[in-house]
Amino acid sequence: MAPDRVWVPLIAWPATAQVVPEPLGVVLIFSCWNFPLGLSLEPLIGALAAGNAVALKPSELSPCTARFLADNIGRYLDASAVKVVNGGPEVGEQLMEHRWDKVLFTGSPRIARSVMAAAARHLTPVALELGGKCPCIFDAAAAGARDLQVSANRIIAGKWSSCAGQACIAIDYVLVEERFAPALIKVLKSTLKRFFQETEHMARIVNERHFERLSGLLKDRAVAPSILHGGSVDANNLYIEPTILLNPPLDSAIMTEEIFGPLLPIITVKKIEDSIAFVKAMPKPLAIYAFTRDAALRRRVVEETSSGSVTFNDAVVQYAIDGLPFGGVGQSGFGQYHGRHSFEMFSHKKAVMKRGYLLELTLRYPPWDESKVTLMRYLYRFNYFAFVLAFLGLRK
Repeated sequence: MAPDRVWVPLIAWPATAQVVPEPLGVVLIFSCWNFPLGLSLEPLIGALAAGNAVALKPSELSPCTARFLADNIGRYLDASAVKVVNGGPEVGEQLMEHRWDKVLFTGSPRIARSVMAAAARHLTPVALELGGKCPCIFDAAAAGARDLQVSANRIIAGKWSSCAGQACIAIDYVLVEERFAPALIKVLKSTLKRFFQETEHMARIVNERHFERLSGLLKDRAVAPSILHGGSVDANNLYIEPTILLNPPLDSAIMTEEIFGPLLPIITVKKIEDSIAFVKAMPKPLAIYAFTRDAALRRRVVEETSSGSVTFNDAVVQYAIDGLPFGGVGQSGFGQYHGRHSFEMFSHKKAVMKRGYLLELTLRYPPWDESKVTLMRYLYRFNYFAFVLAFLGLRK
């Protein structure tokens, strides 16, 4: 990437100044299990493009992809520049005992805390791609029948088509005005039946531990009465039916923890504008989705909320736009990659300045008499015209 030229103030003129990217050194990338190929290769490409050597630790929960990466990356890339390290949590802990120039971790906040604690021992900078409870604001006030159906299609795709909701940017819950909730729920139910006619069409839960966690959310006595659709589970096949819930208790685990599964709570509000305050009261999410034709509401969502990204009238597809940075804020993570942003995340921006010997402003040097102080005042006030006149002796 070409250096960025920088404006030089008069006091340093003539000179050139630029920002030159340089490699960080040796970086460590922890990828995740739900999109194991893309979320391994994309940051890897950015790190290599920036000139770094990379150690890649794929998730042990996606063993086939981990073996594929280990078998093929060394075949096509320089083994001295890229190394794939497979293994379980103990291998990750051993890797974090070493000093790295940067660590990128994609996964859960629980493990992210351990990664940050280990990195702190070496003052290693860390980028975290986590998640959180990504809300979906559904404004049906101006939505006709077609808008309602298209929105339902996209909500379902943004919730259940992404590994059965096991994705950091999947919709976690929906906010809708109370009066429009029945219409939304009706079209969601009918569309789910049409999209997922066979259980084979739905992804499975990744393992027994996560299956038990999700099943426990539904078994909560305070939550069970709010189930409107679905709710059946098959432990032998790690299958949970797409489930819609209406107004589960806000203090229940399903509304305080990231769901990361095929359960969709729908929360009603009196006015759709109330959804802004609801979202602001929650930890900052990786993404906010809003389906609306109201320009004023769109502006408020952008200006009054904080999140890694905002997408209007669709969900999840923002990840496919390479020109947009991907990353969280606050508890949903920090550090951004994607396209050129991957290059920048794995680069150090070095400031470089060069001066010649032709001109020399002696006012920099002591002793500072009144004439020098006057010239310096003109410079710091950006009054270059007065400075030139005073410098030439045409103004006192």
